[in-house]
Amino acid sequence: MLDTLCVPLIQAPMAGGPSNAALAVAVSQAGGLGMLAAGYKTVEAMAAEIDDVRAGTLNFGVNLFVPEADPSDPEALDAYATALAPMAAELGIEAPEPGPFNDDQYPAKVDYLVANPVPLVSFTFGLPTADDVARLRSVGTEIVLNATDPEEISAADALHPDAIVVQGAEAGGHRATHGQAKEPSESSTHELVSLAREYTDRHVIAAGGVTSPEIAQNLLGAGASAVQVGTLFLTADEAGTKDAHKDALVNGQYRDTVVTRAFSGRAARALSNRFTERMAANQVVGYPQVHYMTAPLRAASADNPEGLNLWAGSGFGACQARPAAEIVAEFRSL
Repeated sequence: MLDTLCVPLIQAPMAGGPSNAALAVAVSQAGGLGMLAAGYKTVEAMAAEIDDVRAGTLNFGVNLFVPEADPSDPEALDAYATALAPMAAELGIEAPEPGPFNDDQYPAKVDYLVANPVPLVSFTFGLPTADDVARLRSVGTEIVLNATDPEEISAADALHPDAIVVQGAEAGGHRATHGQAKEPSESSTHELVSLAREYTDRHVIAAGGVTSPEIAQNLLGAGASAVQVGTLFLTADEAGTKDAHKDALVNGQYRDTVVTRAFSGRAARALSNRFTERMAANQVVGYPQVHYMTAPLRAASADNPEGLNLWAGSGFGACQARPAAEIVAEFRSL
Protein backbone atom coordinates (compact mmCIF):
# COMPACT_ATOMS: atom_id res chain seq x y z
CA MET A 1 0.00 0.00 0.00
CA LEU A 2 2.86 2.39 0.74
CA ASP A 3 3.98 1.98 -2.88
CA THR A 4 0.63 3.15 -4.22
CA LEU A 5 0.12 6.39 -2.28
CA CYS A 6 -0.63 9.41 -4.48
CA VAL A 7 1.20 11.59 -1.95
CA PRO A 8 4.08 10.00 0.06
CA LEU A 9 2.66 11.38 3.29
CA ILE A 10 1.40 9.50 6.32
CA GLN A 11 -0.68 11.21 8.99
CA ALA A 12 0.90 10.36 12.32
CA PRO A 13 -1.32 8.38 14.69
CA MET A 14 -1.85 10.72 17.65
CA ALA A 15 -3.62 9.01 20.54
CA GLY A 16 -5.87 10.72 23.04
CA GLY A 17 -8.30 12.26 20.57
CA PRO A 18 -6.60 14.03 17.63
CA SER A 19 -6.37 11.05 15.25
CA ASN A 20 -10.04 10.29 14.84
CA ALA A 21 -11.90 8.66 11.97
CA ALA A 22 -12.75 11.98 10.30
CA LEU A 23 -9.08 12.96 10.10
CA ALA A 24 -7.96 9.57 8.78
CA VAL A 25 -10.63 9.60 6.08
CA ALA A 26 -9.84 13.19 5.03
CA VAL A 27 -6.11 12.46 4.70
CA SER A 28 -6.63 9.26 2.74
CA GLN A 29 -9.20 10.82 0.42
CA ALA A 30 -6.70 13.60 -0.30
CA GLY A 31 -4.07 11.08 -1.40
CA GLY A 32 -2.06 10.44 1.78
CA LEU A 33 -2.40 7.65 4.32
CA GLY A 34 -4.73 8.28 7.24
CA MET A 35 -3.96 6.53 10.52
CA LEU A 36 -6.16 5.65 13.48
CA ALA A 37 -4.59 5.69 16.94
CA ALA A 38 -5.86 2.73 18.97
CA GLY A 39 -3.97 3.78 22.11
CA TYR A 40 -6.11 4.45 25.21
CA LYS A 41 -9.15 2.91 23.52
CA THR A 42 -11.01 -0.30 24.27
CA VAL A 43 -11.17 -2.96 21.60
CA GLU A 44 -14.81 -2.04 21.03
CA ALA A 45 -13.99 1.66 20.54
CA MET A 46 -11.17 0.80 18.15
CA ALA A 47 -13.48 -1.47 16.16
CA ALA A 48 -16.16 1.23 15.92
CA GLU A 49 -13.61 3.75 14.59
CA ILE A 50 -12.35 1.25 12.04
CA ASP A 51 -15.92 0.80 10.82
CA ASP A 52 -16.31 4.58 10.55
CA VAL A 53 -13.13 4.84 8.47
CA ARG A 54 -14.09 1.95 6.20
CA ALA A 55 -17.25 3.88 5.31
CA GLY A 56 -15.07 6.64 3.84
CA THR A 57 -11.91 4.94 2.57
CA LEU A 58 -10.24 1.57 2.20
CA ASN A 59 -6.78 3.11 2.45
CA PHE A 60 -5.80 3.49 6.12
CA GLY A 61 -3.81 2.05 8.99
CA VAL A 62 -4.15 1.41 12.72
CA ASN A 63 -1.48 2.07 15.35
CA LEU A 64 -1.06 -0.05 18.49
CA PHE A 65 0.82 0.65 21.72
CA VAL A 66 3.17 -2.22 22.57
CA PRO A 67 2.93 -2.93 26.34
CA GLU A 68 5.72 -1.35 28.34
CA ALA A 69 8.77 -3.56 28.73
CA ASP A 70 10.46 -1.53 31.50
CA PRO A 71 8.59 -1.65 34.84
CA SER A 72 7.74 1.49 36.76
CA ASP A 73 9.12 2.02 40.28
CA PRO A 74 6.23 1.92 42.82
CA GLU A 75 8.04 4.23 45.22
CA ALA A 76 8.69 6.77 42.48
CA LEU A 77 5.02 6.63 41.48
CA ASP A 78 3.96 7.24 45.08
CA ALA A 79 6.28 10.24 45.26
CA TYR A 80 4.87 11.64 42.03
CA ALA A 81 1.32 11.24 43.29
CA THR A 82 2.30 13.25 46.36
CA ALA A 83 3.79 15.97 44.15
CA LEU A 84 0.58 16.15 42.12
CA ALA A 85 -1.67 16.44 45.18
CA PRO A 86 -1.42 20.26 45.60
CA MET A 87 -2.38 20.79 41.95
CA ALA A 88 -5.35 18.43 42.36
CA ALA A 89 -6.47 20.39 45.42
CA GLU A 90 -6.33 23.64 43.46
CA LEU A 91 -8.57 22.09 40.82
CA GLY A 92 -11.00 20.79 43.44
CA ILE A 93 -10.54 17.12 42.59
CA GLU A 94 -9.34 14.11 44.55
CA ALA A 95 -5.61 13.57 44.94
CA PRO A 96 -4.35 11.01 42.40
CA GLU A 97 -3.19 7.56 43.38
CA PRO A 98 -0.94 5.24 41.35
CA GLY A 99 -2.93 2.59 39.55
CA PRO A 100 -1.91 -0.86 38.36
CA PHE A 101 -0.05 -1.55 35.13
CA ASN A 102 -2.26 -1.40 32.02
CA ASP A 103 -1.42 -3.21 28.77
CA ASP A 104 -3.90 -1.12 26.74
CA GLN A 105 -5.70 -4.36 25.77
CA TYR A 106 -2.87 -5.00 23.33
CA PRO A 107 -3.33 -8.80 22.94
CA ALA A 108 -7.06 -8.42 22.36
CA LYS A 109 -6.48 -5.66 19.80
CA VAL A 110 -4.05 -7.84 17.87
CA ASP A 111 -6.58 -10.68 17.95
CA TYR A 112 -9.28 -8.37 16.61
CA LEU A 113 -7.08 -7.09 13.78
CA VAL A 114 -6.20 -10.66 12.79
CA ALA A 115 -9.89 -11.58 12.71
CA ASN A 116 -10.89 -8.30 11.05
CA PRO A 117 -7.92 -7.33 8.83
CA VAL A 118 -6.99 -3.74 8.03
CA PRO A 119 -4.55 -2.66 5.31
CA LEU A 120 -1.72 -1.64 7.65
CA VAL A 121 -0.80 -1.87 11.34
CA SER A 122 1.99 0.09 13.00
CA PHE A 123 3.46 -0.34 16.47
CA THR A 124 4.75 2.25 18.96
CA PHE A 125 6.73 2.07 22.25
CA GLY A 126 8.36 -1.21 21.33
CA LEU A 127 8.27 -4.11 18.90
CA PRO A 128 5.65 -6.80 18.43
CA THR A 129 6.62 -10.44 18.66
CA ALA A 130 7.54 -12.31 15.50
CA ASP A 131 4.35 -14.33 16.01
CA ASP A 132 2.19 -11.18 16.06
CA VAL A 133 3.87 -10.01 12.85
CA ALA A 134 3.31 -13.39 11.20
CA ARG A 135 -0.36 -13.53 12.23
CA LEU A 136 -1.09 -10.08 10.83
CA ARG A 137 0.89 -10.77 7.68
CA SER A 138 -1.07 -13.98 7.11
CA VAL A 139 -4.27 -11.95 6.66
CA GLY A 140 -2.68 -9.48 4.24
CA THR A 141 -1.81 -6.65 6.62
CA GLU A 142 1.31 -4.56 6.02
CA ILE A 143 3.57 -4.01 9.05
CA VAL A 144 5.22 -0.73 10.03
CA LEU A 145 7.56 -0.46 13.02
CA ASN A 146 8.99 2.57 14.82
CA ALA A 147 12.62 3.30 15.77
CA THR A 148 14.54 6.24 17.22
CA ASP A 149 18.19 5.14 16.99
CA PRO A 150 20.41 2.65 15.11
CA GLU A 151 19.95 -0.11 17.71
CA GLU A 152 16.18 0.12 17.40
CA ILE A 153 16.37 0.28 13.60
CA SER A 154 18.34 -2.98 13.58
CA ALA A 155 15.89 -4.64 15.97
CA ALA A 156 12.95 -3.53 13.84
CA ASP A 157 14.63 -4.67 10.64
CA ALA A 158 15.06 -8.17 12.08
CA LEU A 159 11.26 -8.55 12.09
CA HIS A 160 11.14 -7.93 8.31
CA PRO A 161 8.54 -5.14 8.32
CA ASP A 162 7.25 -3.42 5.21
CA ALA A 163 8.58 -0.11 6.52
CA ILE A 164 10.32 1.48 9.50
CA VAL A 165 9.37 4.91 10.81
CA VAL A 166 12.49 6.70 12.05
CA GLN A 167 11.47 9.40 14.49
CA GLY A 168 13.84 12.29 15.06
CA ALA A 169 14.23 14.55 18.06
CA GLU A 170 12.07 17.25 16.45
CA ALA A 171 8.94 15.10 16.79
CA GLY A 172 6.04 16.19 18.95
CA GLY A 173 4.24 14.07 21.49
CA HIS A 174 5.64 10.80 22.77
CA ARG A 175 8.94 9.51 21.46
CA ALA A 176 8.68 5.96 20.18
CA THR A 177 11.64 4.66 22.18
CA HIS A 178 11.66 0.91 22.85
CA GLY A 179 11.25 1.12 26.62
CA GLN A 180 10.18 4.00 28.84
CA ALA A 181 13.42 4.20 30.83
CA LYS A 182 15.49 4.91 27.75
CA GLU A 183 16.49 8.52 27.22
CA PRO A 184 15.46 9.55 23.71
CA SER A 185 18.13 10.00 21.07
CA GLU A 186 19.01 13.58 20.14
CA SER A 187 19.53 12.61 16.49
CA SER A 188 17.61 14.72 14.00
CA THR A 189 15.18 13.17 11.57
CA HIS A 190 17.58 13.77 8.69
CA GLU A 191 20.43 12.09 10.59
CA LEU A 192 18.26 9.06 11.37
CA VAL A 193 17.16 8.68 7.75
CA SER A 194 20.80 8.69 6.64
CA LEU A 195 21.70 6.18 9.36
CA ALA A 196 18.74 3.96 8.52
CA ARG A 197 19.97 3.53 4.97
CA GLU A 198 23.07 1.86 6.47
CA TYR A 199 21.00 -0.56 8.58
CA THR A 200 18.09 -1.57 6.37
CA ASP A 201 16.97 -1.77 2.75
CA ARG A 202 13.29 -1.53 3.71
CA HIS A 203 11.07 1.49 3.20
CA VAL A 204 12.05 4.26 5.62
CA ILE A 205 9.43 6.76 6.74
CA ALA A 206 10.82 10.03 8.11
CA ALA A 207 9.01 11.46 11.14
CA GLY A 208 9.70 14.58 13.18
CA GLY A 209 9.81 18.22 12.16
CA VAL A 210 8.17 17.70 8.77
CA THR A 211 6.39 21.03 8.40
CA SER A 212 6.93 21.95 4.74
CA PRO A 213 7.35 20.32 1.32
CA GLU A 214 10.95 21.58 1.27
CA ILE A 215 11.80 19.70 4.47
CA ALA A 216 10.00 16.62 3.16
CA GLN A 217 11.86 16.74 -0.15
CA ASN A 218 15.16 16.97 1.70
CA LEU A 219 14.29 13.84 3.67
CA LEU A 220 13.22 11.97 0.55
CA GLY A 221 16.52 12.95 -1.01
CA ALA A 222 18.33 11.48 2.00
CA GLY A 223 16.68 8.11 1.41
CA ALA A 224 13.18 8.22 2.93
CA SER A 225 10.35 6.67 0.95
CA ALA A 226 7.70 8.83 2.64
CA VAL A 227 7.24 11.31 5.46
CA GLN A 228 5.03 11.12 8.52
CA VAL A 229 3.39 14.36 9.62
CA GLY A 230 1.81 14.87 13.02
CA THR A 231 1.89 18.37 14.48
CA LEU A 232 0.47 20.08 11.37
CA PHE A 233 -2.58 17.80 11.58
CA LEU A 234 -3.26 18.68 15.24
CA THR A 235 -4.93 21.89 14.05
CA ALA A 236 -6.71 20.38 11.04
CA ASP A 237 -10.44 21.05 11.02
CA GLU A 238 -11.22 17.33 11.24
CA ALA A 239 -8.82 16.52 14.09
CA GLY A 240 -10.25 15.69 17.50
CA THR A 241 -7.68 17.88 19.24
CA LYS A 242 -9.05 19.88 22.18
CA ASP A 243 -9.93 23.45 21.26
CA ALA A 244 -7.57 24.85 23.91
CA HIS A 245 -4.73 22.78 22.41
CA LYS A 246 -5.50 23.97 18.88
CA ASP A 247 -5.61 27.58 20.03
CA ALA A 248 -2.30 27.25 21.85
CA LEU A 249 -0.63 25.99 18.68
CA VAL A 250 -1.82 28.81 16.45
CA ASN A 251 -2.23 31.89 18.66
CA GLY A 252 1.47 32.59 19.20
CA GLN A 253 1.22 32.67 23.00
CA TYR A 254 3.65 29.75 23.38
CA ARG A 255 7.14 29.93 21.90
CA ASP A 256 9.03 26.97 23.33
CA THR A 257 8.70 23.22 23.52
CA VAL A 258 10.11 20.96 26.18
CA VAL A 259 10.70 17.21 26.38
CA THR A 260 8.87 16.16 29.53
CA ARG A 261 7.73 13.07 31.41
CA ALA A 262 5.35 15.15 33.54
CA PHE A 263 2.11 14.06 31.87
CA SER A 264 2.64 10.36 31.24
CA GLY A 265 5.93 9.13 32.69
CA ARG A 266 7.31 8.76 29.14
CA ALA A 267 9.41 11.33 27.32
CA ALA A 268 7.26 13.53 25.09
CA ARG A 269 7.65 16.93 23.44
CA ALA A 270 5.04 19.54 24.38
CA LEU A 271 4.59 23.28 24.57
CA SER A 272 6.10 24.52 27.81
CA ASN A 273 3.33 25.63 30.17
CA ARG A 274 2.58 25.95 33.88
CA PHE A 275 2.13 22.20 34.33
CA THR A 276 5.47 21.27 32.79
CA GLU A 277 7.21 24.00 34.79
CA ARG A 278 5.64 23.04 38.13
CA MET A 279 6.38 19.34 37.69
CA ALA A 280 9.83 19.67 36.11
CA ALA A 281 11.66 18.76 39.30
CA ASN A 282 9.41 15.77 40.10
CA GLN A 283 9.31 13.83 36.84
CA VAL A 284 9.52 10.06 37.01
CA VAL A 285 9.81 7.13 34.62
CA GLY A 286 6.32 5.75 35.08
CA TYR A 287 4.30 4.89 31.97
CA PRO A 288 1.40 4.26 31.76
CA GLN A 289 0.64 4.86 35.44
CA VAL A 290 1.53 8.56 35.35
CA HIS A 291 -0.72 9.01 32.31
CA TYR A 292 -3.68 7.72 34.29
CA MET A 293 -2.71 9.70 37.41
CA THR A 294 -2.67 12.98 35.51
CA ALA A 295 -5.78 12.24 33.44
CA PRO A 296 -8.24 13.74 35.99
CA LEU A 297 -6.09 16.86 36.30
CA ARG A 298 -5.98 17.26 32.53
CA ALA A 299 -9.74 16.70 32.30
CA ALA A 300 -10.34 19.39 34.92
CA SER A 301 -8.16 21.74 32.84
CA ALA A 302 -9.85 21.01 29.51
CA ASP A 303 -10.33 24.72 28.75
CA ASN A 304 -7.07 25.88 30.31
CA PRO A 305 -3.96 25.32 28.18
CA GLU A 306 -1.72 25.83 31.22
CA GLY A 307 -2.87 22.48 32.60
CA LEU A 308 -2.99 20.44 29.40
CA ASN A 309 -0.52 18.18 27.63
CA LEU A 310 0.02 20.45 24.64
CA TRP A 311 1.88 17.99 22.42
CA ALA A 312 3.84 19.83 19.74
CA GLY A 313 6.81 19.25 17.51
CA SER A 314 9.63 21.74 17.26
CA GLY A 315 8.08 23.23 14.12
CA PHE A 316 4.67 23.94 15.64
CA GLY A 317 4.86 27.54 14.42
CA ALA A 318 3.74 26.29 11.00
CA CYS A 319 0.36 25.13 12.33
CA GLN A 320 -2.76 26.65 10.82
CA ALA A 321 -6.46 26.02 11.28
CA ARG A 322 -7.48 24.52 7.92
CA PRO A 323 -8.89 21.33 6.34
CA ALA A 324 -6.66 18.25 6.32
CA ALA A 325 -6.91 18.10 2.53
CA GLU A 326 -5.13 21.46 2.28
CA ILE A 327 -2.24 20.12 4.35
CA VAL A 328 -1.90 17.04 2.13
CA ALA A 329 -2.17 19.21 -0.99
CA GLU A 330 0.92 21.18 0.08
CA PHE A 331 2.93 17.97 -0.26
CA ARG A 332 1.40 16.80 -3.53
CA SER A 333 4.44 17.84 -5.56
CA LEU A 334 6.78 15.41 -3.75
